[in-house]
Amino acid sequence: MIDPVRLRALLERVRAEVDDLRRLAGFDAEALLADRDKLKSVKYGFVVAVEACIDAGQHVIAGQGYRAPANYGEVFVVLAEHGHLSADDVPTLIAMAGFRNLLVHGYAEIDDRRVIAVLHERLDDFDRFRSALASSVVRDE
Repeated sequence: MIDPVRLRALLERVRAEVDDLRRLAGFDAEALLADRDKLKSVKYGFVVAVEACIDAGQHVIAGQGYRAPANYGEVFVVLAEHGHLSADDVPTLIAMAGFRNLLVHGYAEIDDRRVIAVLHERLDDFDRFRSALASSVVRDE
């Protein structure tokens, strides 16, 4: 069973992190590149926001008894299979999970300009995720 209080808290965590990221997105690329602390804040904000999305998705999956995802990216596939997310958003969300893995595990050298581009161009992806998941769970209750 989905715990609506837990789900709301996770989705609120996404919102709070994205609000902080939006504030940082107010700085231009050069200002962010010149300030290591701001850049680290951006990276940490992305990690926390993506992990909160994954946690929210896993909570819904477990609560509904859906099949277990094989990895973080597949969380979004399973949610889409059950109508909680649009299939059109799944590739972006899988990429988001991969981006989180790069930031956390350092599988490859992180291009700080790419991080800043994501900051300036992709924050609405989090809003769509939050809205879709919240709407679908309320619909299912």
